[in-house]
Amino acid sequence: MDTKIGAVDSFQPTSNDMGCLPQNGVVSTIQISSVPSTAIVNSAEATLGRHIARRLVQIGATDVFSVPGDFNLTLLDHLIAEPGLNLIGCCNELNAGYAADGYARRRGVGACVVTFTVGGLSVLNAIAGAYSENLPLICIVGGPNTNDYGTNRILHHTIGLPDFSQELRCFQTVTCYQAVVTNLEDAHEQIDTAISTSLKESKPVYISISCNLPAIPHPTFSHEPVPFSLSPKLTNQMGLEAAVEATAEFLNKAVKPVMVGGPKLRVAKACEAFVELADASGYALAVMPSAKGLVPEQHPHFIGTYWGAVSTAFCAEIVESADAYLFAGPIFNDYSSVGYSLLLKKEKAIIVQPDRVVIANGPAFGCILMKDFLKALAKRLKRNITAYENYHRIYVPEGHPLKCEPKEALRVNILFEHIQKMLSGDTAVIAETGDSWFNCQKLKLPEGCGYEFQMQYGSIGWSVGATLGYAQAAPDKRVIACIGDGSFQVTAQDVSTMLRCEQKTIIFLINNGGYTIEVEIHDGPYNVIKNWNYTGLVDAIHNGEGKCWTTKVRCEEELIEAIETATGAKKDCLCFIEVIVHKDDTSKELLEWGSRVSAANSRPPNPQ
Repeated sequence: MDTKIGAVDSFQPTSNDMGCLPQNGVVSTIQISSVPSTAIVNSAEATLGRHIARRLVQIGATDVFSVPGDFNLTLLDHLIAEPGLNLIGCCNELNAGYAADGYARRRGVGACVVTFTVGGLSVLNAIAGAYSENLPLICIVGGPNTNDYGTNRILHHTIGLPDFSQELRCFQTVTCYQAVVTNLEDAHEQIDTAISTSLKESKPVYISISCNLPAIPHPTFSHEPVPFSLSPKLTNQMGLEAAVEATAEFLNKAVKPVMVGGPKLRVAKACEAFVELADASGYALAVMPSAKGLVPEQHPHFIGTYWGAVSTAFCAEIVESADAYLFAGPIFNDYSSVGYSLLLKKEKAIIVQPDRVVIANGPAFGCILMKDFLKALAKRLKRNITAYENYHRIYVPEGHPLKCEPKEALRVNILFEHIQKMLSGDTAVIAETGDSWFNCQKLKLPEGCGYEFQMQYGSIGWSVGATLGYAQAAPDKRVIACIGDGSFQVTAQDVSTMLRCEQKTIIFLINNGGYTIEVEIHDGPYNVIKNWNYTGLVDAIHNGEGKCWTTKVRCEEELIEAIETATGAKKDCLCFIEVIVHKDDTSKELLEWGSRVSAANSRPPNPQ
């Protein structure tokens, strides 16, 4: 059955938010408004610009993040004119792209609009990150006047050559489809193909619109856009039966099998099916770090995060000692494998990717959707709780950090002990690249609590824009962002946009004087940054406009007071809490992980 994008009943898994399922698993929806397919009475509205606006509203991207430039101004006029669309001006293109990324994680699709080349190349890094994380994102660029193509003219915002394809060539490697719209005859087809491809492939697309086209009426835009009907990918039934039979035989012979969820559960829309398999099989259940939040941590057989040497206590021992493990949607890179140090054996592994199953060193089966495979496998596995029983036997409850002396300098582990108490189904956590990766991994997510971070691409500064976008997409949640000082210095400006949008985010700015994650990989004077008066900066950005509250905390007593204020008297404000900690106060996991990644980075060249 086709998935109709635009229909009220269209659902797709898109977010690490566990509140979107009736029971277990993680599925969010592309929040779509129903758009009636009726003729447009006013022919002045039958324009390319209004068509794009209607399409964005229809697919659920009702907030669009933009930076104006002379090549996109007319297009922005038409986006503003669309009643259901909210245009959000960002401070720079990079943050606009990060905001669209964060928005897509919650809504299922995001969009940004920038200008030609200077804007396009600025947003490119964010688009690459969205590509790496399999997020549908519509990147629209205002392009040159149609009359300038094919001439020998040199335009501003270019590198001084009459070839205007530089921007397009850059985007070709980080988007799944590119459309350069330079005439109205095929504009409708190009735009719709680009947007539908993004939704089908769960990747960003690039659309360049010549600056003189958005305002011109054309017959192809004379009707409201008909909702997309996306043909679903189908499983090869013979291959599915063979793969399930081979996998069931492999796992049913195992003594203590386990299952581990990976980040591609999201793009495969298989979170619910994965939990169904866990329920049926009784296997011990873990997640890779970048899949945190995709699987409900309240599941009775959940044993934590599998991250090699920096796993949740007792989790790695159970996974790596298993005689069979099923990995659903894994990404094994140098970071997730802790410098390639995982103690896993290929001959014990079932690797299930979104459209492929590989069994140990043996057969591989293609054209099999992960969701279909996991559901079918759940009916064929013998129940086996041995691995979870082993975990239960060796498990020792976590201790608590040493209590602080009165007015003692605040420690990071005390900070996160208090952040843990703030979490509920009405909150969402955004973890910045850095030590927050490791500290936030240790948070136990209540049912419904959202969780996002960018592990594959790992771009510092991502979280400021992503927090803006996620909070805009989820007004029902209070976002708690954990951001290091080094990362904040990259993208700080768009706290301004959060205030303009009246967001109520709580930002914990962890001020330890530098790039701590890089210190633990390879130290040097370049990892020390100029200290800012961060609360003073945010106060200056606030400038008396909007609701904002800032404070600095240096000890536990001040932290407790700050959290009480942020969740009480200032709950309707954007709250910025600068937490001042020692430069060497890091998680033990970062110390271990950093040394192993450093060893991987410093391997000598292979002999020639």
